[in-house]
Amino acid sequence: MPAPEVVIGVDSSTQSAKAVFVEAATGRILATGRARHRVTGEAGARESDPEGWWRALCEAVAEGFAGAGVPAAAVTGVAVAGQQHGLVVLDRSGRPLRPAVLWNDTRSAPQAAALARVLGGPAGWAARTGSVPVAAVTAAKWQWLREHEPRTADAAGAVRLPHDFLTERLTGTAATDPGDASGTGWYATGTGAYDRRTLEHIGLDPALLPGVAPTGATPVGPLTASAAAALGLVPGIAVAAGTGDNMAAAVGLGLGGAGLLGRPVLSLGTSGTVYAATRARPVSPALSGFAATDGTFLPLGCTLNCTLAVDKVAALLGLDREAAEPGGEVVLLPYLDGERTPDLPAASGLLTGLRHTTSREQLLGAAYEGAVVTVLRALDEVSRACGQDPAGPGAADVPLRLIGGGAAGRHWVETVRRLSGRPLILPHRREPVATGAAALAAGAATGEDPVALAIGWGAGEGTELPATERDIPTWERVVRVLDRAGGSLLS
Repeated sequence: MPAPEVVIGVDSSTQSAKAVFVEAATGRILATGRARHRVTGEAGARESDPEGWWRALCEAVAEGFAGAGVPAAAVTGVAVAGQQHGLVVLDRSGRPLRPAVLWNDTRSAPQAAALARVLGGPAGWAARTGSVPVAAVTAAKWQWLREHEPRTADAAGAVRLPHDFLTERLTGTAATDPGDASGTGWYATGTGAYDRRTLEHIGLDPALLPGVAPTGATPVGPLTASAAAALGLVPGIAVAAGTGDNMAAAVGLGLGGAGLLGRPVLSLGTSGTVYAATRARPVSPALSGFAATDGTFLPLGCTLNCTLAVDKVAALLGLDREAAEPGGEVVLLPYLDGERTPDLPAASGLLTGLRHTTSREQLLGAAYEGAVVTVLRALDEVSRACGQDPAGPGAADVPLRLIGGGAAGRHWVETVRRLSGRPLILPHRREPVATGAAALAAGAATGEDPVALAIGWGAGEGTELPATERDIPTWERVVRVLDRAGGSLLS
């Protein structure tokens, strides 16, 4: 029997690379390979060596091959989904001039604030590019580089996003997609092109940027011989343009033009995000008005402090992360790395409401509550961007799809249920980003719609948990503290 056709979807995240080997016809996952890479930095700095991403990708693919048991000739397509916003500056030979500045690096907060005041202010930015600059946005990071490392900026032969860098390493072609490009601050979701006014203002030559493919499933070049040798693949197979991690997860959950629209996803990972797919272009200054990778849009709210912040609190208290109890009177806002939503890049954590009777377990539970309330507050704005009234009849009956590493944690799940009061769906597939990338790879190889392919694979199906009564007292207590203490959160 000939081996089934296989596609590889790569999730190059903040801390690791994952490569899933998927049977293209059925969506069956044959194997998953994993490899870690390093994040360095302190005092707001977060950086990684892009070459480390490539080494991790190669290691993950090698591990996947060992588990899948298929010949190299069975693989027909590859796509990469990567962490968004990172600034990768290359020399004229395509080698990094410095470590990549990552999405959660907050050193560019002053540059983001300065950008937000110009070119029409927040409303103008939202109308033009879809998003108001914050420290995460790549345009602010480029401004920071120009001010602090001007020689590096002047020597740049190319500027890429993390997934662009890896796609170019696979194909030799400089390419990105509308989804990941929409997180840069220099791509206009209204025109579907790089924004001339922004590029001129930040002094970035558009010739340094990759071309923008129509979708993340667009083939951007065959796999080169050198990349094939590094990965153990056959040269010439299809490589898709790929996309950002959130856009790939949407594909992997069956969200988009061929699938579910307006159905929210809450991702619990290094960051906490909430988003939904819609045909309407979002223009809310309170959201990241991203493009999706299939021609729709993906309004998104993102927080910096989620699972890692809670794990840090657990470590400080000497507790297992599952040892938490509801926080009682305690409120803990675990803004250990600054915060993006709300936009408080210099914030530090805040603890209030301590009593003699407060236990360590309650303190840990309060960290969960602070993180969950922060990301759920963005959900109402996402609903409005999708044309829905978050307080309207039946709104609370719409289930949340819960993904990310936190979705495997009992206390994370129960805290989201308790504070949202909504039913939850826990998708059976644990790697929606890599699955979405695999669907993009299959789309590049076959010409089929990747969202439709993912739906055919059972994307988004999962265990349904009924709604529980919403914990309004805890919600209101956390919100009151956050609203009162916004200024005092600045370190």
